[in-house]
Amino acid sequence: MSLSPGSPEADAAWVNSRLKHFTLIACILIHLLLVSAIWGQWARIALVTAVFLAVTGINMVLATRFFSEHTRAREGLRLSVNMVANVIYGLASDWALPIWLYLPLNALWVDRFVDPSARARLLGMLALVVGVALVDGCPPLVPACFVLASLLVYFISEGRVFLTHQALHSLAQQHEELERAHRELAQAHQQLDVAHHRAREQERLTSLGMLAAGVAHEINNPMSYVKSNVNSLFQDLKASPNLSPVLQEYVDDVLPATMDGIRRVTSIVADLRRFARGDPEAIAEYDLNQEVAVALRIARGQLGPQCQVELDLKDLPRLLGHPGQIAQVVVNLLMNAAQAMPEGGRVFVSTRMEEEEAVLEVRDSGVGMTPEVRARLFEPFFTTKAPGEGTGMGLSVVHGIVTAHSGRIQVDSAPGQGATFTVRLPRVPALAAGLDGGAMMSSQRARG
Repeated sequence: MSLSPGSPEADAAWVNSRLKHFTLIACILIHLLLVSAIWGQWARIALVTAVFLAVTGINMVLATRFFSEHTRAREGLRLSVNMVANVIYGLASDWALPIWLYLPLNALWVDRFVDPSARARLLGMLALVVGVALVDGCPPLVPACFVLASLLVYFISEGRVFLTHQALHSLAQQHEELERAHRELAQAHQQLDVAHHRAREQERLTSLGMLAAGVAHEINNPMSYVKSNVNSLFQDLKASPNLSPVLQEYVDDVLPATMDGIRRVTSIVADLRRFARGDPEAIAEYDLNQEVAVALRIARGQLGPQCQVELDLKDLPRLLGHPGQIAQVVVNLLMNAAQAMPEGGRVFVSTRMEEEEAVLEVRDSGVGMTPEVRARLFEPFFTTKAPGEGTGMGLSVVHGIVTAHSGRIQVDSAPGQGATFTVRLPRVPALAAGLDGGAMMSSQRARG
């Protein structure tokens, strides 16, 4: 099985390989240190060599021929070679008891594959060997080397440094958990930042709405006096039999045009007040074409004379929803079209009915947009305008309102080819599910 670079298993394998080499070298050095204690005692050295060769040969024969399929037994026989180290210790200090204690100790090498508590028994056996050696008068250096070499050989025969592997695996798990927590924290921070900006923008829009409603109210009051006085003047002059040519021109042209302008101002003020109020009332019937007309009056100033608006409004049945929000959708789409045509152009607004859906289409001849911009068009605070020139909330609000009305919005655009926004609204959206089922029929009978 191949290990991917940088994985905990690969790191553990690399560390284990280096530690195994280091451990082997340390064992050799310890053995050489003890052999130096019996240097010149050639009979003992010959005995050690003979025992080493004999045990190694027996180990190879038995492990190869009889235990090829029994890993634990083969491992136990292979580790019996470690007994040679104890022979060296005994020859170096003339204490024989630890040699026989090493035999049950060697059995623990096999037992550890079955019983995990063998590691504790191993440490206990090593402590016993050290105690017997010290009582027997052995120099402390010899049992210390014996314990150290036994532990090092234990790690070599283990095939891996299990403590190192577990530690690395634990560290890798902790690192992954920290990275996951960091990602979750970053995501939560981003969501909180979006919510904060949205709340600030909503507060700003609410303040603007209150300001617009207040301005509309202040305009409406004096306008009512102007309307009343102009109407009274018109009626008085119209009833006068002998008027001068100048006054007659006022009666025929000037005053009717003035009254028409007053009606337009009054209508715009009423639309502005309803638009700024945000339709807090319950769901109601509305005429989509009428809301388009309201939106055009509100956005006329932003469109400017350089933008030509063409209408193609088909007869539509009345829909259910929030009329003020639908007007806001049309206003935002018209504003977006105007901003896409800084040098002027044409805006086509059309409505039609397709099965049970009313379709609103707003098409401009502006600069268009790339697929990358189109993919992020409805994200909150996404804008292609310069800093300070746009909030990036207009189309996000459109998407939210259309979705709340169980509708859909689609955008078709390409660079240099303008953009077409198609809004599809059901006659009875899901948000009206709790409305009295006879509401529409009742209102229709009332109109009839």
